[in-house]
Amino acid sequence: MKTVAGPTDRVVVVGAGLSGLAAALHLLAAGRQVAILERDDRPGGRVGSYRGPDYEIDSGATILTVPELIDEALAAVGHTRDSVGLKILDLAPAYRARFADGTGIGVYSDEEQMAAEITRVRGAATAGRYRRLRGWLKDVYEAEFGQFMDTNFDSPLDMVRIPEKRVALARLVRLGAFGRLGPKVGRLVRDSDVARLFSFQALFAGMAPSQALGVYGAIPYMDTCLGVTYPEGGMRAIAAALGRAFTAAGGTLELNAEVIGVDYRGRRATAVHTADGRVFDCDALVVTADIGSLPRFGLRHRRGLRASPSAMVAHGTIPAAVARTWPVQAHHTIEFGREWDRTFAEIAARRGHGRLMSDPSLLLTRPALTDPTLYIDRAEQHIDAEGHLRDTVRHEPLSLLAPCPNLDAAPLAWDQLGPHYLRELLAVLEARGYQGISDHFRVDHLDTPRTWRAKGMLAGTPFSAAHLFRQTGPFRTRNLVAGRANVVLAGSGTVPGVGVPTVLLSGRLAAARITGDARHAGFGSSDTGALSSAHTH
Repeated sequence: MKTVAGPTDRVVVVGAGLSGLAAALHLLAAGRQVAILERDDRPGGRVGSYRGPDYEIDSGATILTVPELIDEALAAVGHTRDSVGLKILDLAPAYRARFADGTGIGVYSDEEQMAAEITRVRGAATAGRYRRLRGWLKDVYEAEFGQFMDTNFDSPLDMVRIPEKRVALARLVRLGAFGRLGPKVGRLVRDSDVARLFSFQALFAGMAPSQALGVYGAIPYMDTCLGVTYPEGGMRAIAAALGRAFTAAGGTLELNAEVIGVDYRGRRATAVHTADGRVFDCDALVVTADIGSLPRFGLRHRRGLRASPSAMVAHGTIPAAVARTWPVQAHHTIEFGREWDRTFAEIAARRGHGRLMSDPSLLLTRPALTDPTLYIDRAEQHIDAEGHLRDTVRHEPLSLLAPCPNLDAAPLAWDQLGPHYLRELLAVLEARGYQGISDHFRVDHLDTPRTWRAKGMLAGTPFSAAHLFRQTGPFRTRNLVAGRANVVLAGSGTVPGVGVPTVLLSGRLAAARITGDARHAGFGSSDTGALSSAHTH
């Protein structure tokens, strides 16, 4: 494994998202002096939050899988969830899905519970086929995790040059993991609705299920078999906890510290400048900014990168009494439209050919159903259902996510379009039974591809570069930067890719490039099995 040459005693990490925090914790554990520079007023990055008038709401990722990777980052500096006040709750079901015909189904990580749910909705034969699908997804995950996700590649040739990777590659070939994920899942379960539950996650990797490689079966395995969890207090609690562990272990976390420049001497970064005039000397630099922002740091990204589809996300509150009447009561609800394949053709189109969904599939997130501390009681007099006068109205935070094309695929005028499109989507939900959402959903923040691009994100997408074959695994943007001797990347744009578990891995892999600690370059197969079993028992 190639590592940063020369001295690496003082490390500056740009960005206090999950990848930057994970990298910093592992670097501290290896004896480095580490400073994190974060432009916002709190850590978080894509697991940050927005402040409403009397509440906070997660501004990014809402789905947490493989929380053991958080435990590992904390343990690097001698901390645990308990010691930093982090409580993680299991979600059962992880999602509730509702199809165009009104059929609903819960997605459970427990095999027997999920088989019973599928039997209830689709019959015992489909449940039996689900078990075979689950076995295939597990085989793909275990073949892939240690040797392809949790590893630093120096060259694509590593796949055949290193014996362990060669064995894993051969196993993936035997599993048919280099065919297409959607068709494979469809053949195994023979039910188009059930197949969606185990293939829609390809969107997280920026691909339509019909086009994504079978190796991305690792994502639905983590999502539907290892289980989805939620940190008490919101996803932002993860970054806050990692930040507490980092500072308690002696790290320096500078907030409101926007990086405006990097000094280079030859091929080496020597200092980082912030907007308030401070200078931070460094022997090595970890940059976690979006890949679309790399030129700001004197770095180049690969030309011709294809970006993932984007999303419009509305954040706000809804009266709890209104939401209680809705047809689905769940932390995460996936409202599937009827035209599944057409939806992906519209949002994942090539440059200039993207369109808004003509038959929307949407994600509603209601975290207070899992974490009641998130309810908001507002001073408003009203008459309750029993005819009594009350002085407060209980509200809950609500987020609505609608996938959409990125700005390369469809350079739409989102500043004008966004509010109109939101009204259309609320009308769609109203027609599907979500009575009152159009009138009572108070939106305090609306993110669109334009707001993502304003934050420096590639083509206005929070999902970074799509996981095409030529942009995945050893072909993805490397974390060692060409032409720079001591700069390392972390985050969703580099290896191993997009998602909470993968960016935590990317931080650890970035740290390993600096420390040279091969123990953090990848799990062996036995470790992967242990990680898997930790979720299933």
